[in-house]
Amino acid sequence: MKEHSPALVLNADFRPLSYFPLSIWSWQDAVKAVFLDRVNIVSEYEEEVSSPTLSMRLPSVIALKQYVPLSRRPAFTRFNVFLRDRFVCQYCGGAPGASELTFDHVIPKSLGGHTVWDNVVAACSECNLIKGNKLPRDCGMVPAVAPIEPTNYQLQSNGRLFPPNYLHESWRDFLYWDSELEQS
Repeated sequence: MKEHSPALVLNADFRPLSYFPLSIWSWQDAVKAVFLDRVNIVSEYEEEVSSPTLSMRLPSVIALKQYVPLSRRPAFTRFNVFLRDRFVCQYCGGAPGASELTFDHVIPKSLGGHTVWDNVVAACSECNLIKGNKLPRDCGMVPAVAPIEPTNYQLQSNGRLFPPNYLHESWRDFLYWDSELEQS
C-alpha cells in the first residue's frame, strides 16, 4: 500500500505549497527529502519502509525547511482561468467539468479583443457557440463575474473548494486551519 501513501508538502510556514493541485509528493520523494535534510516530518503513517540498516515510518505530512515564496503573479493559463472562475460557465452558470469547459474572449479577437486575464472567461461549449463572434451587449450574454487578473491568494482560496480524491486524516489540520469556523 506504499503507493497510496503520498505526503502532503507544506511550505516552511506550514501552509500547503498549493491547494489545487494539492501539493503532494510520492512516499519515495518524501523519504529522499528527509534523508537529504530538506524537510521536517510533521506527521507519519503507521506503515514503515525498511533497508538493511534502517527502518522508518512513512511521512504523511512534511514541511520544507526553507520557505519557498509564491510568484507575485499567477501564470496566465487555461487551468488558472478555470480555477479563477471556479470551473463554472460564466454565461449560464453550469459546471460541466474541466474537460468540457472552453474559454471565451468577452470581446472577440476579431473585434480587437486580446487574450488576457480581463478579457477571457470560462464558458461551456454550448454558450461559447451561441455567443460566437459577438460582443456581450449584442447577444445579451454578459459574464456573471467580470474577468480580472486574480491574485495567487484568490486562486489558492478557490482551490480549497475542490478537495482532492484522497485526503489522509493527518492532512486536515493543515488544509483547513485558516477556514472560518462555524458559530453556534
